[in-house]
Amino acid sequence: MGEALPERPEAVLLPRSCCHPRGAASCHAELAGCKMTLTTTTPATSVAQAFFCLLLCIPWGSSCPPSCQCTEWAGAKAVLCSSRHLEEIPKDIPRDVVFLKLDANSITRIPSNAFRHLSHLEEIDLSRNAIEKIDRAAFKGVAAGLRTVDLSSNRIRSIPKEALLALSAKLRLANNPWHCECALQEVLWEARLDLDSVQDITCHTAPREEYVGKPLLQVLDAGVNFCSVRQRTMDMAMFVTMFGWFAMVIIYIICYVRHNHEDSCRYGDYLRSLPSAQAHAETTSTAL
Repeated sequence: MGEALPERPEAVLLPRSCCHPRGAASCHAELAGCKMTLTTTTPATSVAQAFFCLLLCIPWGSSCPPSCQCTEWAGAKAVLCSSRHLEEIPKDIPRDVVFLKLDANSITRIPSNAFRHLSHLEEIDLSRNAIEKIDRAAFKGVAAGLRTVDLSSNRIRSIPKEALLALSAKLRLANNPWHCECALQEVLWEARLDLDSVQDITCHTAPREEYVGKPLLQVLDAGVNFCSVRQRTMDMAMFVTMFGWFAMVIIYIICYVRHNHEDSCRYGDYLRSLPSAQAHAETTSTAL
């Protein structure tokens, strides 16, 4: 009888899940399945299959900021950067992020086009930061898709109305040291505010002391119109300016007339002095 041929290991296919990169969160479970499968293969085959499995599980084209955690939430990409001592909005946020949490940091400003490359973004949580300035084009490029923007518990005193009125998202603006003015009033009237927090939009400063410490909605309900106050202020400033120019013209005319009068008087005195000098000269010549 011939010698028995050595048994050749059968080709073992990797589970499809091992070669389907769905993000870092799912790769850990898939790699565990890969390890169980690779134990039935020869060492050389195991090394090759492990290499390709790891290669395919790498989330190419998607990065995560070093200080943040990227995961999936409700089937969508979520980037969690809460309480990471950030002083500015990270630059390397994945483009496919849907939920972005940047709360409880030290961010002081939202610059123009801060989220422009995040076309899938729906919710931004920027609460409990130190934000003082929001540029006019801060949410440019993502305004249409945003559903929620949380700016509560910051240091915002005023905000360009153009930055928020372009949004259709629900806004949370509570617990900021607001200066009650026309722009804030227009935001309150025209923007889509979160009804649960609108009562916490309080006047930290205001044109009149009696409004300080009161909810802006309560002040407006009492019949106060900050936009008309601003218009009256502008009208008064224009009136004062026009009065100043008018007073300057009057003063100039008075000075001009007085100066001409003095010149005329001096010239008259000069003319009156001429006959006396001539007569004195004639008297002197006669005496000689």
